[in-house]
Amino acid sequence: MSSLRRRIRPASNDYVLKRPPPSHRHSGPSAPWPWINLNDDLFAEVDDDQLKSEAPPIPPPCNHADCDGCWKGYPQSRFPNWTPSQVRRSRIHYAIHDYDREKACTIHHVDVNDHGFFIDSGRQEATEQTKDDFWKLLIQHHSAQRPTNTRVRALFVENMSGPVLQMLGAKYNIEPFFFSSSLSWIPSRFQEEVQPGKGDHITITLTFLKTMDAVIASDHSSILSTTSSTVSEDTLAPGEQVINTQAPLVLRSGDGCSLVLDLLAVHLIRNVEGNTLISYHNTDREATSAPYLHERIRFAGQSVYWQNIFQRSPDPTFVLLTFIWHAMYAWDEALEALYAHICALETSVLEPSNIFLTRELHIIRAHHLHYSSLLEDLKKAVVFILDTPNPAMDTLPQEEKHFSRTLLEKECRNLLSEIDRLEMSRRMQDKRLKNVMNLVFSSVNINDSKRMKELTEAAVRDSAAMKQIAYLTMVFLPSSFVAAIFGMNVRELSNDTKGTLPHYFEVAAPLTFLTVWVVMAFQSKYLFDSGTTFWMRLVWPWMLFKQVFMKRDKDKEREREKEEDISLGSLGVLRIKKGYSTRQ
Repeated sequence: MSSLRRRIRPASNDYVLKRPPPSHRHSGPSAPWPWINLNDDLFAEVDDDQLKSEAPPIPPPCNHADCDGCWKGYPQSRFPNWTPSQVRRSRIHYAIHDYDREKACTIHHVDVNDHGFFIDSGRQEATEQTKDDFWKLLIQHHSAQRPTNTRVRALFVENMSGPVLQMLGAKYNIEPFFFSSSLSWIPSRFQEEVQPGKGDHITITLTFLKTMDAVIASDHSSILSTTSSTVSEDTLAPGEQVINTQAPLVLRSGDGCSLVLDLLAVHLIRNVEGNTLISYHNTDREATSAPYLHERIRFAGQSVYWQNIFQRSPDPTFVLLTFIWHAMYAWDEALEALYAHICALETSVLEPSNIFLTRELHIIRAHHLHYSSLLEDLKKAVVFILDTPNPAMDTLPQEEKHFSRTLLEKECRNLLSEIDRLEMSRRMQDKRLKNVMNLVFSSVNINDSKRMKELTEAAVRDSAAMKQIAYLTMVFLPSSFVAAIFGMNVRELSNDTKGTLPHYFEVAAPLTFLTVWVVMAFQSKYLFDSGTTFWMRLVWPWMLFKQVFMKRDKDKEREREKEEDISLGSLGVLRIKKGYSTRQ
């Protein structure tokens, strides 16, 4: 079993989150109205006192020595433009106030020293009782809380509580967009706090695809009806039969794994005084946990190839690239599993098709289209890292700076090459998926043709039988007619009756005429225009006579107009020729 997959988890109805599609307009600080939509009351959002205040909109930096815990007012203490309603819409309010106070927030540390070695520096726990001690430790200078010669400290935050969110945001002056994008799973990438020759802040938030072992359910049918994206939806109401691309895609073939969406949320503080990397980890079951990624990044430091990079370049951006490689590995493994499932579907399509297979193909296709946008977000993140050089590198000698820049471009190109390969694989799978869908439709058409052939053959057999019955009836028809004639109670054939043949014709002829008239009135709707009423069809002889003669008159008039057009055209040609000969 692959190392990227999570262990098999117990089934529960909250396995699939009802996560709405991300609001990309609220992904970064470049948006001038954070978390204010067009239909929101703008006057209710604006603080009049803040607009009238002559104080600068950007608060001065805080040394956290005598501020009496400025973190308690984050994000408004550092970003006054974030009103309480905006904080509530961005889900930061709920993260600050509605968290599990029984669980401790654990922060796992990984330090990268000047020699490029990755060192496990232990972990810290922050609870409701120890949050003040954690704040005192956090505001200490780097030299007091980190070992000497530490180039980068990576913080992997597990079970982030409200106080820890506020402390990290206030201590490192983090834009609230990092937390809002992470909490809402919005892909984002932006640079802030740019100080030439000193440093900056960069944020990378993206959603990637990974495999997860199938869920073991005690009541498999009930769980699948709510969690699987590839199960029949016959039991759902028509309004609920919606393909949710945010839900896991269950692959029934092979070992029955699922393709789930995972979150990578990293905030890198690049500074000449010390670099800090903060990795946020969601508490969702399908999200990568902080201890797992902590060990995986530590293991990346054992790579000989990357050790050469870390030892030769002091740029902390290379540590960020290892996080991108984690998402790359997950993408590659997920597309491999999806490819194997598509191949299995190609085999099952050769069997008699059913509606469930057709729905599954459409669901996979919808997820496939969604994966295309996620891959594009991953590519944009790498391009953003490539186009955002570290301002702190300007203090290095030109030769060392140029070497680090060249090395960063090389590694970013490697990542872009891998992303192009993944996109090529995705396009190939999409084509094969289309081929499978066409094969399903062709199989259905072939089966329908076979059924129509069987029905036609049955109809031919029935027609032959009916012909035989008709021939047999025609043999007895003359004798039946003669018997009916001789069975009439008329005086010409039976002397003891009062009826005569004229009486018979007096009754039969009008009834026959009336029957023919009514039948023609009902059937004449196929002869006249659709606007003809039933009362007009009752006089169908007159309507039919009128229609025939009007058609003749229209044809004669059309022929007369055509002859006039031809004669006028000939006259015009003669006039042109006459004028030309006159000029000559």
